[in-house]
Order: sequence, then C-alpha cells, then structure tokens
Amino acid sequence: MKTLAKLPVTIVTGFLGSGKTTLLRHMLDNAQGRRIAVIVNEFGELGIDGEILKQCSIGCTEEEANGRVYELANGCLCCTVQEEFFPVMRELVARRGDLDHILIETSGLALPKPLVQAFQWPEIRSACTVDAVITVVDSPAVAAGTFAAFPDQVDAQRKLDPNLDHESPLHELFADQLASADLAILNKTDLINPADLARVRLEVAEELPPAVKIVEASSGRLPLDVLIGLGAGSEEHIDSRHSHHDHHHDGDDDHDDHDHDAFDSISIELPQADESLLMDALTQLVVQHGILRVKGFAAIPNKPMRLLIQGVGTRFDKHFDRQWGAEEARITRLVLIGQELDATVLEAQLRAALSV
Repeated sequence: MKTLAKLPVTIVTGFLGSGKTTLLRHMLDNAQGRRIAVIVNEFGELGIDGEILKQCSIGCTEEEANGRVYELANGCLCCTVQEEFFPVMRELVARRGDLDHILIETSGLALPKPLVQAFQWPEIRSACTVDAVITVVDSPAVAAGTFAAFPDQVDAQRKLDPNLDHESPLHELFADQLASADLAILNKTDLINPADLARVRLEVAEELPPAVKIVEASSGRLPLDVLIGLGAGSEEHIDSRHSHHDHHHDGDDDHDDHDHDAFDSISIELPQADESLLMDALTQLVVQHGILRVKGFAAIPNKPMRLLIQGVGTRFDKHFDRQWGAEEARITRLVLIGQELDATVLEAQLRAALSV
C-alpha cells in the first residue's frame, strides 16, 4: 500500500489590514493546478474574509468552492485550537490524497506559535507538516510606529496593561508573530519611501531568527515558489522560538490574561444605504470610537452588485465584488473591530447618519 507524503501547510499571520487575505487570494489565483484547501480563522461573527476567499475559486462550481474553504468563526486560534481546529484538520487529513497544500489564515490578533505547536499532536504530525509560517508586515504602519492602527489606539491599548512600560501590547503581538516566522513579507512597499522601508526592514530583522528571509511585496504579489515549498518543518523547532506570550500557555489558568481580550468585534446589519453617506458615517465612527478595522458588504440602492468594504483606521478600500443572488437578501452587513465598543451606540449612530 502506497504511503502518502505529509501534506504541507502554510500558516499566514499578520496584523489586521496587513494584507493576509490579499496574499491568500493571490496564492489561490496562481495555484497552477495545485489542489489547495483554505482554513480561515475570522475575528468576527460574519466570516467576511471567508466570503472574499470563496470568490477566488476560479473555474469551480459554488459547491466546489465552498468545499475548499473551512472557516473557524471563533476568533482566536491561540485559545481554541483544540476545540475547533482539530476536527477541521482531521477532516482534511482524511482527504489528503485529494489535496496538495493547506493554507491557514489566522486572525489579526492570533498568536501563531500555539497553532504551530498543534501540529505536534500525533494524529496531525503523522499526516501534515508546517511548510512555513509567513508573517505579513504592514510596512507603512510599522514605519509610523503603530504596527496595525493609528497611534492613539495603540497608546490606549498600552495603558490598559499596568505590567507594561515602554512596550505596547500591539508591539508584543507584532514581535511574537515575527518570532514564529519562517518568511517575513514587508507588504505595501508601494506606500512607503525607501528610507522608511530600510528602517522597517531593520526593525523587523531585530525580531526575526537569523536564518529567516525578508522579502518585499506590493499587495502580496510574489511568485508562488517564494511562498510555498519552503520545507521549514516549523513544528520541529517552534518550541525553541521564544515569545512574550509563552507564559500564557504554561497552564490553563493563564488564558484569561491574553492582551487581545481587550478587543471587541461588533456585527451590525443595516438596510440598503447610500454609498457616500455610509462611507462618511464609517469614517466618523472610526475617528470617534478608535475603531481598528471595518469590513463587510453593503447594499447600495439601484446597484445590482454588492459593495465590498475593508477599512484599517481611516483608510478604506471598496469595490463592487459580485452580483446579488436572486434569492439573497439585499442588506448591509458590517464587522467593526476595536476596543471597548458598544454595539448599541455604534448601530444607533450609523442608523442616524444614514436616516434608516
């Protein structure tokens, strides 16, 4: 009986808005015939990123596309790998003869090290290996000293932790994502000048193990051969990669101490909305409430297509991504990610601005 080779797994990590989903979309669009399964760990209830990734199954039927994307909607892999990750991996292991590669996108606030350690479990280790942990870096944000968002939000998060001095929780998470990396991508290089990019490269290099390569990219556009086939076997050496959060996993009692427990994810549903009014209202909401990330879909009156919205701080990207289905409810669905958010207040403010 033929013994199947271990199925390679690439873990893509990085902060909110760094470009992880764009990178995965690029990898899927350039799969070159590889049979790839995707696990999306979405921070939020709506699974927005999973919906985006399902659009990338070019040439597949809807059923085939849905079969490729396994979505973990619980938000935090570092806390819940045993509860949801294991059943998904077990199903993929059972189908590994039909697969060539697995891609895993962690949430922007997840820690990669415990996820890699999950591949040490016998049932997974015998069938899979971590080909590489890829950490995507938002180069302009690092250059600005914010790592993922704007300075006021980072400072607010730092002040929440009395045990921290000069180092913010976001910087610790940033350092831990790099500490587990087998490849670091300096993304959005088209949005940063050469001097700042050189400074970012030095800062990132300080957090990386010496052998880890740094590559530069714009919108995650890199040859697939650079991204997969690294053969790092990360599960074999992850225990020697030290991180700020190692003590949180020494025992079960420490799980309540995660820095990212301070982040909230608010889901809001609205009726159809004028595009200009909606974008102005979201910008005001970000400024007034220190919202880190906005993502979702909007229904625009008299438009046959759905408007995809993704925002980091006050920077928004939007485009019409696909036609509404004949039986699909034309509603606006948004996820707001930030700190100490009040869902009732946010929804009321949006509805007032949109007069709905």
